[in-house]
Amino acid sequence: MIRKITLLTLAAGFSFGAMAQNADKKKLIAALDAKTPVYNKISKDIWGFAEMGYQEEKSSALLEGQLEEAGFKVEKGVADIPTAFVATYGSGKPVIAILAEYDALPGISQTENPFQESAGGKAGHGCGHNLFGTASVAAAIAVKDWMAQSGGKGTLKVMGCPAEEGGSGKVYMVRAGLFSDVDATLHWHPGNANSAGISPWLANKSAKFRFKGISAHASAAPDKGRSALDGVEAMDNMVNMMREHIPSNTRIHYVITRGGEAPNVVPAFAEVYYYVRNPDIQVVKDVWARLVNAAEGAALGTGTKMEYEVIGGTYNMLANVPLSTVMDKNLRLVGGFTYTTEEKAFAEKIQSTLVGDKQPPLASTATIQPFKVETGNAAGGASSDVGDVSWATPTAGLSTATFVPGSSGHSWQNVAAAGNTIGQKGMMIAAKTIALSAYDLFKSPDVLSAASKEFKERKGADYKYEALLGDRKPALDYRK
Repeated sequence: MIRKITLLTLAAGFSFGAMAQNADKKKLIAALDAKTPVYNKISKDIWGFAEMGYQEEKSSALLEGQLEEAGFKVEKGVADIPTAFVATYGSGKPVIAILAEYDALPGISQTENPFQESAGGKAGHGCGHNLFGTASVAAAIAVKDWMAQSGGKGTLKVMGCPAEEGGSGKVYMVRAGLFSDVDATLHWHPGNANSAGISPWLANKSAKFRFKGISAHASAAPDKGRSALDGVEAMDNMVNMMREHIPSNTRIHYVITRGGEAPNVVPAFAEVYYYVRNPDIQVVKDVWARLVNAAEGAALGTGTKMEYEVIGGTYNMLANVPLSTVMDKNLRLVGGFTYTTEEKAFAEKIQSTLVGDKQPPLASTATIQPFKVETGNAAGGASSDVGDVSWATPTAGLSTATFVPGSSGHSWQNVAAAGNTIGQKGMMIAAKTIALSAYDLFKSPDVLSAASKEFKERKGADYKYEALLGDRKPALDYRK
């Protein structure tokens, strides 16, 4: 009889514990619902600022102010980056970090209308980082309030991360040791669907190759000149021929950022900006070495001089199934959302501008995608400096349907949605999921232990972090 009573008591204890957790989660969701108008305005303000990498002065200040007002201690200008910050609440273990981004992309300004408009080619939030930073701060404030009210133990950090779009801001933060005491890191990203599945993000390295020649009259004295543009074009030709002879899942992109000033002047200066991506860091390093050889050969062949500046370099994403499972569970608890009549009309107009005959159904915003773990060497895909974070601390993320299904990343369509209620609805799905996941991690030492174990196994015993961008200082002027 004693054994039966004990088992019943234990079962009741577990039931009461689960009920308490469910009540806490309902309070977290309710708190975020109550402040949704505030966060909608913040996201729209940052959308309007549209500040590019390392120039996010207004955006970072706005988020810092919200965190300070909520009771976080904010350290500004970390890792020698004026627009980077770390906001901290609490003390002791565990230490849970939430990433926040807020930089825009150049040249894709757009109103929130569902038809393409030109606003002078200025920057725009085509990747939705105005939503990203806002949701992360919203989640952190909700969790902080729960910690204050419940006496929850541990440390909560918000990592304010500038210049994700090619500037590798988080790499400098990792290199500065800002994640050295973190037990788990949570992040999210705007997208076309609701998913906490694990997908391979590519390692990436980028640089600006600068050629210097000799100016001369292009008609009267061309023999006196040496064209820097010839150097750029010779490099581009060699790299384009090289594509046939590198692993097929490699991606190489470039833009000529400076090609000369006038046709009748032999260009004395020209610049080309390159990216190399692959799921394997070593492949990126190998292809990069060949890229540099092509640049050196181009300079030799055209009688010019070449130097290059590494702008960014990021690792591939290191998966963590225990953390991602927690994220997926909470995303399913929060659920998706549906469009209003006005939002549906907006989305239909956006889809009419997309390339392709068939687009995903608009109703997909209400569903959660199946949880999948994909860590192979598939071609294509994006890169992010979150990859370096994932090699410094166990990391998990999700995406939500902030953009119209079928939209391409880095597009005017995404800029429009990121400034619309569609983007804001997806933003709050992310805020709730991250808040609930952070709550679970503060309450679940076993999950953190499993995440740490898998993290160490995936890295390997001999792993040593070396930033792909070397020891250079932050490229604060890479967007200027």
